[in-house]
Amino acid sequence: MTAKYAVLVDVGYLYAAAGEVLLGAKERKEYRVAADELIQALQKHALERIPGELLRVYWYDAARDRVPTVDQRVIAQLPWVKVRLGNLNARGQQKGVDAQIRSDLEALARHHAVSDTVLIAGDEDMVPAVEAAQAYGVRIHLWGVEPPFGTNQAERLVWESDTVEILSADFLRPYFNRAPVPVAVTPAPSPAQVFAGRTVKPVPKAPIGQVTKLGPSRPNVEEVGEHVAQKWILTRGRDNIRDLLPGPLLPTVIDTELLIEAEKELGHSLRPYPEARVWLRDGFWARVYREFDLGVGISSK
Repeated sequence: MTAKYAVLVDVGYLYAAAGEVLLGAKERKEYRVAADELIQALQKHALERIPGELLRVYWYDAARDRVPTVDQRVIAQLPWVKVRLGNLNARGQQKGVDAQIRSDLEALARHHAVSDTVLIAGDEDMVPAVEAAQAYGVRIHLWGVEPPFGTNQAERLVWESDTVEILSADFLRPYFNRAPVPVAVTPAPSPAQVFAGRTVKPVPKAPIGQVTKLGPSRPNVEEVGEHVAQKWILTRGRDNIRDLLPGPLLPTVIDTELLIEAEKELGHSLRPYPEARVWLRDGFWARVYREFDLGVGISSK
């Protein structure tokens, strides 16, 4: 039987420590993280160091009322990744995350699901779970983030772990970027044209006498796009929708959800009409930009 290992990531620790050493940032809203690429890099790093095969990556984060943000929804779609959410209170403090990590670490060891575990964390509260997992024969490999000075991991946690490694600033730098500062712009009729720097191609007219397939109406589709945006603002919260800014590109998962919601409202498919997808996004972004009363520059993606 092939030995397996798991990677348990305290996202709050990882992001805060990396944001500080790389950007001097104190809050998560000050930077953006290419989380999917970072997770792939961590998987590759573990593959090169830990014997056996990866069971999965456990990604421990927090969200208001445990409603996942856009980024968290995208991460949850990644293969071999399980997102675990604690609660984020009004003061921005994580609640319940440490308890989830401790519970999973002990359960994996107790059920002999893994022989090794990579733990990316820094809190001394992890020590009892580390000791319990070791009692079941699991080796704990503690990874930390290079601190700007001193240390950012509890001394006892370092002592109790079987191996300790520091992820260098150079290793993490490609995945962290300072958040763009919103810039006010003059409103335009079509957000996609202005903010994406592209022009919507007109639908070519059919030659006289040729029958064409009747497509959807642009005003109708834009209205539905706005309606979906309004519904998401109400149900998912403004903070989650703000994560989509500056736009106008949407993560593939979210773009697909927008299409599906719109098709439900319209009662028919938009898939045969590429121009309708553009109108749908135009309507969506028009409502989002009005909600936050701001515009931004061209997306870097």
